[in-house]
Amino acid sequence: MRKPRIVVIGGGTGIPVILNSLRKYPVNITAIVTVADDGGSSGKLRETMKMAPPGDLRNVLVAMSDMPKIYEEIFQYRFHEDDGAWAGHPLGNLIIAGISEMKGSLYNAMQLLTKFFHVTGKIYPSSDNALTLHAVFQDGTEVVGESQLAKHEGLIDRVYVTNTYNDEAPTASRKVVSAIMEADMIVLGPGSLFTSILPNLVIPEIAQALLETSAEVVYVCNIMTQRGETEHFTDADHVAVLNRHLGEPFIDTVLVNIDEVPQDYMDLHKFDEYLVQVSHDFRGLQAQTPRVISSHFVELKNGGAFHDGDLVVAELMNIIRVKP
Repeated sequence: MRKPRIVVIGGGTGIPVILNSLRKYPVNITAIVTVADDGGSSGKLRETMKMAPPGDLRNVLVAMSDMPKIYEEIFQYRFHEDDGAWAGHPLGNLIIAGISEMKGSLYNAMQLLTKFFHVTGKIYPSSDNALTLHAVFQDGTEVVGESQLAKHEGLIDRVYVTNTYNDEAPTASRKVVSAIMEADMIVLGPGSLFTSILPNLVIPEIAQALLETSAEVVYVCNIMTQRGETEHFTDADHVAVLNRHLGEPFIDTVLVNIDEVPQDYMDLHKFDEYLVQVSHDFRGLQAQTPRVISSHFVELKNGGAFHDGDLVVAELMNIIRVKP
């Protein structure tokens, strides 16, 4: 029997949680990962080497790999802030950058590394080129660069991407569109709405594929609102933003967490970008999507509120009726 094909789209630290849990099931996994990050180590490397940023891809690679723990520790090791030119760079970012140069593209580098680390599934950057994220706020101000969004007060109206180092229109990496079209299920998130999910979806080829695919499109709604992005958002507001960017409703199922995060639990020094828990608007959700599944998806650890990957993926498997 053919294994169901599941495509996960996003970036940041959200989708690795889902991908790691998906590996426990008999499914074919493809991760499509944002290349619009311009902060930290990724930002420095993309500027120095004129390459697409490797950081989000590095985290996805680890999540989908069978690499021994010591390999993971080496790959994720981050140089100290007093290490001069190496300061702040994870070793894995430098390895990805070097192989990208050797193989001619980030796409080629990821295909080699997925074999090297015995990855379960496929990993594709959403575009072969570094992308620059543009955010147009409701007051008309346009902010350029993902890392700059939180510095401007106000609500974001829309975002779009451009190629960072040429004037050509952004295009999807090879095999990205075919993966979406051939999928049985597409999972969006979890992750930052405007900086992890939408930078992939606003690439025209990806947007069109999402509108045309016969796959079940599932959105995993965030647990917490995010400073400078989704302040005061309900779960229905998240879905409305996604639909507005693609021009029509395209999400079949929304997963919503109903566990309460204790008011004084969050470590706001460690997770200063998170504000309050996303509020619920079930009537608004039901008006925008055929199915809403509300359940206990939260995991509280290390002073933060995260999605429990096993609980989320168990629900995804219920939707497509796959047993472990």
